[in-house]
Amino acid sequence: MRDLLDPRRMLVFAEVARSGSLAAAAQALGWTQPAVAQHVKRLERDTGCTLVIRNSRGVTLTEAGQSLATHADAITARLRAARADLSALTDLRAGQVRLAAFPSACATFVPAAIALLQERAPGLDVRLTEAEPGEARRLLAAGDADLAVTFDYDNVPDTPAEPARTPLFDDPMLLVLPSGHPLADRTDTDLADAADQRWIAGCPRCRTHLTTAAASQGFLPDIRHSTDDYVVTQTLVSTGLGIALLPTLALEAARDPQVTTIGLRRHAPRRVSLTSPADIPPSPATAAAASALIDVTGPRRTAKSKAEV
Repeated sequence: MRDLLDPRRMLVFAEVARSGSLAAAAQALGWTQPAVAQHVKRLERDTGCTLVIRNSRGVTLTEAGQSLATHADAITARLRAARADLSALTDLRAGQVRLAAFPSACATFVPAAIALLQERAPGLDVRLTEAEPGEARRLLAAGDADLAVTFDYDNVPDTPAEPARTPLFDDPMLLVLPSGHPLADRTDTDLADAADQRWIAGCPRCRTHLTTAAASQGFLPDIRHSTDDYVVTQTLVSTGLGIALLPTLALEAARDPQVTTIGLRRHAPRRVSLTSPADIPPSPATAAAASALIDVTGPRRTAKSKAEV
């Protein structure tokens, strides 16, 4: 063991080699210049080689110094990697991840993803907040959430300064009708075929999607009722108070047996995504949460791919 070079001195020498002077290395390390010089002298004594030549601009590495600097850089990299590995283990064993997700995601695939995450990292503290996409983005921006499950429509503009997004799957939109409705026996239809109906609208983003889609097919929907609650929406539909446009995920979460759904031609799906702050690298805990959500939603992506074949 006595023949081994002191790793601390090697780290100091790596900084001297990078910065090109003892003074700059001392500043980078938060040391005094004499302390840095002393470590270099001891390293020269341990190796039996002259490692640096001092000049007016700093230091120049000798041939031996250049060779040793390569090894010093490798040692620095390995020590940083070791710290990162240990930090990752610590984060997954005792870290926390704060997840925000919209209601129908919370009622369907998100609990399974959290269960999978806690199976993979039992010590991880997972906190879930139900939030519509706009609120979820505000939580991310304020630092009150680490990751969010959000949705977007192709015909509704994104908000400014959009965070980073990773697509999860497409969520088809369905026309929701009361049983026995004249359109209920169709497999699919155009939105314009329901132009003369009374409508039930949802959240502001969903309402904008409905009115924009209707306008593209030449009509303005007669919206009589508004609610963010998909169960209430279906109850209103089942009692004949109107029809609605709902995502498939909402009907998976809760389905009223008194309603009928049909597909829509020429109608883009809702896009479900993972959203994270664009300027902050994910922690190991956040990356693990994202991985669990991607894995759990894999069958939904596979089903879409098969349907397109």
